[in-house]
Amino acid sequence: MEIAALGIDVGSTTVKMVAVNRAGALVWDYLEPVAPRVSRQVDDFLAKLGAKIGSLAEIPLVATGYGRNLVQQARQSKTEISCHAHGVFQELGHGGTLIDIGGQDSKVIVIGARGRILDFAMNDKCAAGTGRFLENSAARMQIPVAEMGAVALTATEEFTITSTCTVFAESEIISLLAQGVAVEPILMGLHRALVKRVAAMVRSVGLVPPLLLSGGVVKNPAIRKVIADETGEEVFVPTHPQLMGALGAALFALKLAD
Repeated sequence: MEIAALGIDVGSTTVKMVAVNRAGALVWDYLEPVAPRVSRQVDDFLAKLGAKIGSLAEIPLVATGYGRNLVQQARQSKTEISCHAHGVFQELGHGGTLIDIGGQDSKVIVIGARGRILDFAMNDKCAAGTGRFLENSAARMQIPVAEMGAVALTATEEFTITSTCTVFAESEIISLLAQGVAVEPILMGLHRALVKRVAAMVRSVGLVPPLLLSGGVVKNPAIRKVIADETGEEVFVPTHPQLMGALGAALFALKLAD
């Protein structure tokens, strides 16, 4: 296995590391929940990879994500905006409008035909429009996060969630359940409420087709469907949407390779 560079994305809920070859193709990846001591966790990641290929001393590592400045082993750190754009452009081969929904924030990035960032908007001050919005709701409704989308898509109707605030939405859910409203239409309404917040960000920068998606949250099929509904656009998703930030970081690291 040829490895020329490494990228790591330290998110609010997971840490992702990838390796690329000299052509920039992804050849190895590893993902696990974020640990309290990120630097020690990165050492463990590198040890796992080192056990496969031997010494990593000359292989450059670039960090991105929520906790990028905690990665002491990295030669450089890069913003999430630049890394997600770089990774998705490499993976899909074209520009467009990228929606990245993570656990703690969401981003909309307009990417030009040659991969250059033309504009962006970011929500990192409120849980609405992020994976945390669904996580909190899942806990209240006692449904695993990984199953929320599939369950929501079985709904024959949709109940509107009027609040986009996570705290107030939770109170609304409690009230609806107490009134005997079924889980499925509530879930569909929750997905709609999240996407409407993201769609407002898309409108703020202007939608330049095609519409691209990244981040762990877009693995949820209901999220993908509602985004397509709200924007009227077909959505394009990379094979590994959760790894795009780490891939972009690895591509920046490739420029540092000897």
